[in-house]
Amino acid sequence: MRLVIIGAGFAGMYAALSAARLRDVQGVSPEELEIALVAPEPTLVVRPRLYEQKPETLTAPLLDVFKAIDVVYVQGSAETVDTKSRAVHIASLDGAKKLSYDRLVVATGSKLFRPNIPGLAEHGFAVDSIDDAVALDKHLHGLARRPALNGRDTVVVAGGGFTGIEAATEMPARLREILGKNAKPRVVIIERNPAIAPDMGDEARPVIEAALRKLGVETLLGTGVASLDASGVTLSSGEHIEAETVVWAAGIRAAPLTQQIPAERDNFGRLLVDRDLRVPGVAGVFATGDAARAACDDDGNYALMSCQHATRMGAFAGNNAAAELLGVPTKPYHQKGYVTCLDLGEAGALFTTGWERKVAMVDDVAKKTKREINTVWIYPPKAERAAALASADPPHVSDVSGFL
Repeated sequence: MRLVIIGAGFAGMYAALSAARLRDVQGVSPEELEIALVAPEPTLVVRPRLYEQKPETLTAPLLDVFKAIDVVYVQGSAETVDTKSRAVHIASLDGAKKLSYDRLVVATGSKLFRPNIPGLAEHGFAVDSIDDAVALDKHLHGLARRPALNGRDTVVVAGGGFTGIEAATEMPARLREILGKNAKPRVVIIERNPAIAPDMGDEARPVIEAALRKLGVETLLGTGVASLDASGVTLSSGEHIEAETVVWAAGIRAAPLTQQIPAERDNFGRLLVDRDLRVPGVAGVFATGDAARAACDDDGNYALMSCQHATRMGAFAGNNAAAELLGVPTKPYHQKGYVTCLDLGEAGALFTTGWERKVAMVDDVAKKTKREINTVWIYPPKAERAAALASADPPHVSDVSGFL
């Protein structure tokens, strides 16, 4: 029997760990149940940190972890999925490969949504992937070699959600480090909605607004980006902002591979799944993380496209896919606890609890928690078999009860 997992992000990593854990608990050998993970590199990109400086350091190796738990790593990119013949076709440096499966876990994650805005592809930067973040960092360091004219010290961030706010609030300190402590960078967030952080609610928003004022980050609300060129950005209002740096942070969509699964999807391209994270109507296929729209509870809350949900969803998907092959009961996915920890640069951080986002911590206390989450919690377990397998018991993965 073979269980194939596509993707080495947070969901894919925990799907592999959890499936291997159940196989071990059931006393089944790797020869009886092969667990194979397909990804271009055996590396976890710590995507929630890509707004930070030195993004090239924000990865974690996975090969030794996979070896410790007897997960087979398959190098390459999954190009097509044939759900009728139960096979994944892979493009790799060694040529094309075909990998059959008895159960499949789609953990292909998400990508930044880049609309067809004139000039965006040529002049826009992002912090969505490691390559995006490295390109932005290289560009920022290159500003020091340019004259302080024509918007050199101006950064426009398109999108006032989580990613946009974290990128924008980090930017003043990054620019002063590059341009000199006496530099006076201008950072502007563009948000189509009438309020910054539209999903954060009325209790948390004043904290964010105060942090932006403290850092001198401007906001232009109720307007969008109409076009970009070498001189800067033109807004839908007609206003033009001179800026040599424009960061696009306005939404993500499920990775395109989900479109090959003959099933229903939501507006974000996520596959609709049942409580076990199966894709209804497609035999043997599970979806998880940013590739899946899954109910967290019975109160109408659905998993967000975040690593907090992806890690736990991955653990349930891997466990349940293996459980079906091993003939043991599945465990319905649930995730009632939810927290938000938003980095606010030199202004600290904001920590909220629950779907209503009640403010629990602010300033330096929240910042300390954010650092712990970003540098400890979201990293892979050590490459020690017992510890790695123990980390993937589905009910305890990404358990935020200690913060609630």
